[in-house]
Amino acid sequence: MLDRLNTLYPVRYTALALCVLAALLSLFTLVGFGVGLLSLLVFGGLSVLGWRDLRQTKSSLLRNYPVIGHFRFMLEKIRPEIRQYFLESDNEATPFSRSQRSLAYARAKGETDKRPFGTQRDVKAVGHEWLNHSLAPSQVASHDFRLTIGGPHCTQPFDASVFNISAMSFGALSANAVQALNAGAQRGRFAHDTGEGSISAWHRLNGGDLIWEIGSGYFGCRDDAGHFNEDKFKANALDAQVKMIELKLSQGAKPGHGGVLPGPKVTPEIAAARGVPVGQDCVSPAAHSAFATPLELLHFMARLRELSGGKPTGFKLCIGHPWEWFAIVKAMLETGITPDFIVVDGAEGGTGAAPLEFTDHVGAPLQEGLRLVHNTLVGVNLRDRIKVGASGKIVSAFDIARAMATGADWCNSARGFMFALGCIQAQACHTGQCPTGVTTQDPVRQQALVVPDKAVRVFNFHQQTLHALQELVQAAGLQHPSEITAHHIVRRVNENDVRLLANLLPSTLPGALLGDLQGQHPVFTTYWAQAKATHFALG
Repeated sequence: MLDRLNTLYPVRYTALALCVLAALLSLFTLVGFGVGLLSLLVFGGLSVLGWRDLRQTKSSLLRNYPVIGHFRFMLEKIRPEIRQYFLESDNEATPFSRSQRSLAYARAKGETDKRPFGTQRDVKAVGHEWLNHSLAPSQVASHDFRLTIGGPHCTQPFDASVFNISAMSFGALSANAVQALNAGAQRGRFAHDTGEGSISAWHRLNGGDLIWEIGSGYFGCRDDAGHFNEDKFKANALDAQVKMIELKLSQGAKPGHGGVLPGPKVTPEIAAARGVPVGQDCVSPAAHSAFATPLELLHFMARLRELSGGKPTGFKLCIGHPWEWFAIVKAMLETGITPDFIVVDGAEGGTGAAPLEFTDHVGAPLQEGLRLVHNTLVGVNLRDRIKVGASGKIVSAFDIARAMATGADWCNSARGFMFALGCIQAQACHTGQCPTGVTTQDPVRQQALVVPDKAVRVFNFHQQTLHALQELVQAAGLQHPSEITAHHIVRRVNENDVRLLANLLPSTLPGALLGDLQGQHPVFTTYWAQAKATHFALG
């Protein structure tokens, strides 16, 4: 009987039928008793919506489940918020855990970052890591840890903090967010990477130190055809606020992928910063046009250093084909031209928008990329001439310590400073509807981000993170984070066994790649000999 009833009247239409019935009853009570206008409007509207659902052809779900099917889309839309606020655990990273976000918020606001009752982490879980401490802790005078970036060909070395703001462009970030980041950087004497969107008026407003990132679109230093222009580059590079020049070869979140900023988003301010026409699509090609071989890359980089007046010049990359990286190193050996720095971007790095396949499955994670760069430079006796930076999900002092143990000289953070600005990880960066005004060009939305207040939070986050790093350095019995090595970090490999990172990560002896490769890691024995300075291709 029930099966026959379902055949004659499918239950999937129940919601629509009830809405129609309620509308008719409301009409009856309105005509007969003068009440029920509101319910007639509500249920009448839902009945019209249900009729429209039955007639439309785009959604199979709504054709089979008129009216009620909309609730599915409503619940799906708020699923991330429901999960974030009510379901996920404090240490469940998606992509940053509540614990990580709470730490950044607390430090940015100047609130306590202390936790009671012991760790919430499972110390028996595979992958858990910790820093070995000393029974003779040291005393470090200041948490203002710094390093000098500048090789033998650099005439204006930069005294940099070990913790800086990673590349985020104006256009991806709002004007207010850029202002707050730069004001915080100026107060704390740390660097602000412009991202490939070039130097905007908002970067200049508060006078904080800038790292000018130049991508394949050559924004801020391009001609009308989108090619590199020396005169425009020189005009920006000689600005005293610009401390370093960073050539972006690839980005961790979407290596090997270009980008397009649609014409409607190219406002007069963005167009002025990038040197592109207002209202026209702004294209970042996947590859550079200024060079095509490792040798040409190094000569181009040397020219940038010369045009900038000798400022530290280097490049950023996410490691992909190892032989391409080896080819660049061989070009260094052949020409004698070395970058002043290299920034290794891990595949776990973030971006405003990227194809899911690139975000999840393209590029080497920070640990593997950073270790390969460090070991290669050690193996050719160039490590002392080149400083190495690291970026990719670095938020806490332990993240910095771990990156330095893996081979970094300093660290950059993008999303950590976004949290300091008030980012709630809504993951709406690509929609223009950021709820906190961090990643939107909507003038009304971004006014929610009050620059003076958020500049203080950026400063606080930087200071409190470095203060925590100071305490870690002291606990390990050291004097500077640069002394942290892979011998200081321990990782659990199974329930009953732990290993020093030094015993887990590959290492290379100084000069080992200049002679017989026997006994070296397979990546070197397989690809080193086939890499050529004259081209990026293998063999």
